[in-house]
Amino acid sequence: MFSFVLRRLGQGVLILAGVALTVFFLFAVLPGDPVALLAGQRSDVATRAAIAADLGLDKPLPTQLVGYLNDVSPLGLHPRDSAGVAKYGGTALLPLGGKNALVLKTPYLRRSFQSNKDVLSILLDHFTGTLWLALAAMLIAAVFGILFGVIAAVRPHSWLDRALITTSVLGISVPSFVAGILIAMTFGFYWSHWTGLNLTGQLYETDPFTGRHLVLRNLLLPAFALGIRPLAVITQLTRSSMLDVLSQDYIRTARAKGLSSYQTIVGHALKNALNPVITAVSGWLASLMAGAFFIEYIFNWKGLGTVTLRAVENLDFPVVMGATIFIAFLFVVINIVVDVLYAVLDPRVRLS
Repeated sequence: MFSFVLRRLGQGVLILAGVALTVFFLFAVLPGDPVALLAGQRSDVATRAAIAADLGLDKPLPTQLVGYLNDVSPLGLHPRDSAGVAKYGGTALLPLGGKNALVLKTPYLRRSFQSNKDVLSILLDHFTGTLWLALAAMLIAAVFGILFGVIAAVRPHSWLDRALITTSVLGISVPSFVAGILIAMTFGFYWSHWTGLNLTGQLYETDPFTGRHLVLRNLLLPAFALGIRPLAVITQLTRSSMLDVLSQDYIRTARAKGLSSYQTIVGHALKNALNPVITAVSGWLASLMAGAFFIEYIFNWKGLGTVTLRAVENLDFPVVMGATIFIAFLFVVINIVVDVLYAVLDPRVRLS
């Protein structure tokens, strides 16, 4: 297993390097002048030249690429201060002579063009909101998806089975941003006096008298909108897996021994049918965090999606590039964890 993890980490590094190269060249050719955005329309030539030099935009494109990869890499070549510690907040591993050293550091994603804040700190500030939204959506999808899948499998080819399958196909087909708009307008606007739910809101709200407090109802609508597609997938996957397990000999033996339907389904069939479902649930988490962008924008939810889309509107390239690499990193880590978890849960699976 250790060799498998190392091999997957190596593949993950190559994937992240490819993502970094892609986003760099993509934003290098996009229209827009970051220098003019920072300096303003009435700035002089000297001011613009100073800003371009500070951002490294006055250098040739290959030099800019090397500098960017050096910044975003956790292992890079950077100058040292008088104490021998890298200016980028890392630890100098190997002095290379002069003022440079090979440094182990936190990846430096540059600074925002709009706020001049460190991009990584901006992403981490908004990461919690996206994480809670993705976890809530995954919980809704897993609980109701498994329940609906079991119901459909227990009564195959019945009207209830057909209704659940038809609804799940519809849930897969409808884009998440369309579902988000419909859910927001229906339950958060037109029916808000019945549901008690808001069109927009945050997980934590601050009251001038009671202070900061948790408001879970603000999480329901965006989590439900985000979880519709995985709910539909898990429903169909659970149904298919349950039908396969229910046809096995040991299920017929359990029934022949006089076990009740509940004991047979929950104690024997469901436990053995959940392996592919657990894999799907774990794999969907990273996808939901990436797919939450438009849902967050619709519900004005404070998360990675909101800050990234606003950065796109304002041509704040470092935030958009940093968010892309950050999401890619989450995909790599979560996929490795899912593969290891799958092997632990199912001894029949070998990591190779």
